[in-house]
Amino acid sequence: MMYKRNVFIGMIAVLAMISVELQAQDWPQLFGPERNHTSSQKGLLRSWPESGPEVLWSVNVGRGYGGPVVKDGKVYLLDRDDEAGDMIRCFDLQTGNEQWKFSYDSPGEIPFPGSRSVPIVDSKHIYSVGQHGELYCIDLQTHRPVWNKNIWTDFGDAALPVWGISQCPLIYGDLLIVAPQAPQAGAVAYNKTTGAIVWQTPNLTEPRMKDNYSSPKMATVHGEEHLVVVSASLNLVQNRGADPVPGKVTGINPRTGEILWQITGWECHITVPSAVDAGNNRLLITGGYELGAMMIEVNKKPDGTFEAVELFRTTEFGDQTKPPLLHNGYFYAMYRTNAKNEGLICMDMDGNVMWKTGRNPNFDRGSMILADGLLLATDGMSTLYLIEPDPTAFKPVSKATVLREGGVPTEGMSVMGGRTQNWAPMALADGKLLIRDQNRMLCVKVTK
Repeated sequence: MMYKRNVFIGMIAVLAMISVELQAQDWPQLFGPERNHTSSQKGLLRSWPESGPEVLWSVNVGRGYGGPVVKDGKVYLLDRDDEAGDMIRCFDLQTGNEQWKFSYDSPGEIPFPGSRSVPIVDSKHIYSVGQHGELYCIDLQTHRPVWNKNIWTDFGDAALPVWGISQCPLIYGDLLIVAPQAPQAGAVAYNKTTGAIVWQTPNLTEPRMKDNYSSPKMATVHGEEHLVVVSASLNLVQNRGADPVPGKVTGINPRTGEILWQITGWECHITVPSAVDAGNNRLLITGGYELGAMMIEVNKKPDGTFEAVELFRTTEFGDQTKPPLLHNGYFYAMYRTNAKNEGLICMDMDGNVMWKTGRNPNFDRGSMILADGLLLATDGMSTLYLIEPDPTAFKPVSKATVLREGGVPTEGMSVMGGRTQNWAPMALADGKLLIRDQNRMLCVKVTK
């Protein structure tokens, strides 16, 4: 009897540990643990009071678009002061108290000024890329640099892309991988401990096609892990009179840098979202500059090589700044182009649009997280929504005004991009939603 009782107690302890792990899962990189906007968080509130969910704390931050990450009860953010440079800041998740900060000189303002990337953190280090291409590895114990590189100027160019560098690095085993798409390097893998280059690819398109802001993404292709990089087409606005040159999507062996497959025909001239692993060897590629989306399939030939083919393309679905969220066979995105605003939009696997909100309500470059069967979504302006993801209709559950207006004026223009530019990715850990506008980062309680 005592043996059975001890076994029972042990099972309870194990279940409790699993429960705690699920509740407190970290958010260590762009778009979460699997880089797909999805959290294992349970116990979300199913409705909010009229005043909105409780704000546990807030801190002042510089203007920008860079989102936070969470590891072991700490919140990390790449912040920026354009007159001085970048700052890697660490906060306590429970209280918001700043624990430490590391700064480096990197002055200068570019269009849509401020931070623009999300760091990645493991058990020992945090890695971040600044707007001028500065890649830093910082020790979490000493708060000092272990190594640093420049992912742009190290590979043959001093002139930045128009909107700067917005790379969000990816960890793969002992490698730290980025896709600068600089003249002499499309993708680069560093030893994450030493900073030594393990492999680099050539430029994946042409050096003159510089409007590449998409970060690398891992995908499963025929049971293998492929690194996928999306490359922009030629920007004909900046190259008036030139012949069109399509962009490409490239599959790379993440261990060696070998190019496994490549498909041309991508027509978005300012590429920001990463590829979406759509399952069954398919990848959805999206943009917000009039192309929309392209679905491709990667086939494995009898000789073991790969070939990518286009399944369909559409201008009726896309996303300008973030990859769509995939749930139960349907894609959800915020589709804004220079010509139209489709709001929050849902599409099936065959490219059929199921519904769209348009401007009622309007969703413009916001962020989404899937947790506990619900979507937490910002509209890119001031409102946080709780939404039931359903392919039959837009089904809001609750909403609250959480963020402040704060568009960033750009020289020679009023407020390019609209009067609100709250476009940063969010993070969710331990029942707390980390969300920011142009002045503050907030910690919002979203669980019971």
